[in-house]
Parts: sequence; C-alpha cells; structure tokens
Amino acid sequence: MSELKFEICIDSVVGASIAQQAGAHRVELCQALSVGGTTPSAAMIQHVRANCQLGLHVLLRPRGGDFCFNDEEWDIMARDVELAGEWGADGVVIGGLRDNGTVDVTRCARLIDLARPMAVTFHRAFDLCSDAHVALEELIDLGVDYVLTSGQAATAHEGRDLLRQLVDVATGRLTVLAGAGINEQNVGELVRHSGVQELHFSARSTCHVVKAVRQVNMGSDANADLVRDETDPGRVQAIMHAARSVA
Repeated sequence: MSELKFEICIDSVVGASIAQQAGAHRVELCQALSVGGTTPSAAMIQHVRANCQLGLHVLLRPRGGDFCFNDEEWDIMARDVELAGEWGADGVVIGGLRDNGTVDVTRCARLIDLARPMAVTFHRAFDLCSDAHVALEELIDLGVDYVLTSGQAATAHEGRDLLRQLVDVATGRLTVLAGAGINEQNVGELVRHSGVQELHFSARSTCHVVKAVRQVNMGSDANADLVRDETDPGRVQAIMHAARSVA
C-alpha cells in the first residue's frame, strides 16, 4: 500500500497552522462547517495562502442547503473559481446536482474548465447522487481529480463497502477521498476495509467556553454563542497515527 495522504478540513487560520504542524498534506478551507461548509472570504483565502505551505484547496459553495443551484449561484461559483486561482489556491472543491439526483455535468464542466491548472475535487454532493457508479463515471469523464465521499452513508466508516467498490473502479483514473465522521476509533478499519489512500477529516474539539454576562440567543442553539469548535492537534495526530498503523 502506498503512503496515505491526509486533508484537514478547516475554517480558521488556527486550523491551517495546526494542520501544517501535524504534517498533513493539504487543507480544505471552508467557512460555516455547521452547514457542511460554504465559500470562505477573500481575506481568509489570501491569509491562509500567505501563511501555510500545505496544498490549499478552497471550497466553492455559495450557500448551505441543497446542491441544486440556480444560474446566479453558478455564476458566483464561476467567479469564485477564477479568484481562488488568482489568490494562489492549489485546488477548488466544487459540485452541483440536477433535481433528479444526477451530476449537473454541463455546469460542472464550466467550473472545471475555469479551474485549470488547479486540481478539482467534487464534494459530497456525490453522496446524494441517485446512482454512485454512474456519477463516478461522469466525474471521471469530466476530468475531476478527486471525489470526496462517505460512500453515500452518514459516515465513511458506515459507507466503507461502497468506498471499496469506488476505489476499485476509480484507481488510476480519479482519487477517492474518504470523508465524514472519521475519528481515531474507526479510521483503521476504514482504511483496511476500503483501500482508500486519501482521508479527509476535521478532527475538531469544542474550546473557548465563554462565561457570558447575559444569555442572548443568536440562533437556534442557545449555547452555540458561548463555545466554538476548532481543529484539535492531538486528534489530528491520533487519527493520522491510527490510519498509518494499518497501512
């Protein structure tokens, strides 16, 4: 088995620093991970690029929710692709579906053409596709470099059987990047069973508990404004060690 590679999903400059110190291979930079991630700000992309020597892939998703985007949203993503390249990103993370659960091939092709020579990852919209094998072949035909997937399950560990099938079909044509719910306890079995060579995880822990003067609810979770999640260096190292121990 060749060397495993690790992509850390981050939403802060602290996360970028932690990923670099831990020896990860690249980061996926997002914001709003609570909704699965959206496009980070211009200043965030530029700051991380200036201060992080790892591969930098930038998520381009204009909003949370479903992956069926309208014309204006596709135009926004197209411009974001161009800007990500100007700001030094090594790759972009894109995706979009038709309302029947198939890859929006025509619109994705536009983004991929704009992205080159950057690498292109198709994100977990793949996990909502009606037929994973058909979608995989479409992405290969489009020239996508990576597909980020949990094997169409809640976690990559639960989707390890489909991941195994996807790896077998895609080897030498596209890289299957396993992600979702990867932790210290399940990563070993995931790697051993699925044969994936690249792993995507956030390894976050809750930190900075604030003792507020008053309790004011800023959203749906009354406690969300008193805590935040951040990349945990200990967890990053533990997951990487556990994965390598079976590789």
